[in-house]
Amino acid sequence: MSEHTADSRYAWLRLAATLGLMTVGSAAMYVVAVVLPAVQAEFGVARADASLPYTLLMVGFGLGGVLMGKLADRFGVMVPVLIGSAGLASGFALAAQASSILGFAIVSGLLLGLLGSSATFAPLVADTSLWFVRRRGIAVAICASGNYVAGAIWPPIVQHFVDTAGWRGAYTMLAIVSAVAMPVLALALRARPPAAVAGVTRGGASAQPSDRPFGFSMNQAQALLCVAGVACCVAMSMPQVHIVAYCTDLGYGAARGAQMLSLMLACGIASRLISGLICDRIGGVRTLLLGSVLQGVALLLFLPFDGLVPLYVISALFGLFQGGIVPSYAIIVREHFPPAEAGARVGTILMCTLFGMALGGWMSGKVFDLTGSYQAAFVNGIAWNLLNLGIVLLLLWGARRRQLATA
Repeated sequence: MSEHTADSRYAWLRLAATLGLMTVGSAAMYVVAVVLPAVQAEFGVARADASLPYTLLMVGFGLGGVLMGKLADRFGVMVPVLIGSAGLASGFALAAQASSILGFAIVSGLLLGLLGSSATFAPLVADTSLWFVRRRGIAVAICASGNYVAGAIWPPIVQHFVDTAGWRGAYTMLAIVSAVAMPVLALALRARPPAAVAGVTRGGASAQPSDRPFGFSMNQAQALLCVAGVACCVAMSMPQVHIVAYCTDLGYGAARGAQMLSLMLACGIASRLISGLICDRIGGVRTLLLGSVLQGVALLLFLPFDGLVPLYVISALFGLFQGGIVPSYAIIVREHFPPAEAGARVGTILMCTLFGMALGGWMSGKVFDLTGSYQAAFVNGIAWNLLNLGIVLLLLWGARRRQLATA
């Protein structure tokens, strides 16, 4: 239809439905952190073992993003979203019946991650980038903010269910929501992206797609971005996955930790939107650099302060500082790589960011088990953040060198 064009009213209405889908579909990755103390207590396992469901969920999430992206390229994004709805509904229902931590972890990885949440992240981000040209940065940021809207609204809701009906009751409620809401929202995504958009670059961007992005071969540049994605998200996962358990260990209770997680991710929504506006002005690489520096600052603040009020403040700052990091990778790909390869490359890099979240969630629990404290886990996160910062600086230097060579 003629109204189904880039930057049209339909594109913005479609973006609203996409935001709703990501809000529901991303619930799994946050609620598993909320139920972690209850699951650990019920199954009588170590903190690292209790973190295994999150780790497998994020691995499945990442791998599934590539699979779902290919399905979206071939059949349209509505198909993987409907598969995701079935995966999440069945996954939450089966997880609620799990009799062991291993069974809970397997269901989390296969159904909630691989066949569930994966359908509502990378495919939706890539699809959104194809529906916008003039305001691609803010549109992608709005889409990706659904991931943090989920983090803002679901932890306190799930914590309430955990307190009143147990963690199994909370998962049953999420199964019902996924089965009802997602198919309805998916109906808004029936139209395929306008073909012309895939070959258009943003008019306001100074960077241009190239077969030598940043002066490297495409595979080298892709590899650097993948390592950067892993590194930044290992650092990012420390507070996001373990803030509830951290507050419980400090004696503040799981409810306080859930509130901090919700605050952190609510601030992340504002961060993603602001970063989208910034990205439209300064480009993806500089936006990523800004986010990496600020995330490192926030992680440093967790080391000297563990009072209740300071933790609320630092959680808010962490959300404000790091929310724009992951969407920046999608913009970087659109700016520096050939448009025809954007879908696969965005999916691969976002898969690596999710692997980073998975690795970081498990690693922080393991460091805690070895040291009996989260202080070393925060230091570990800071070290990974420095790796990310170093790679971003290398890419920025390469882009500058290439720009001077072609001037």
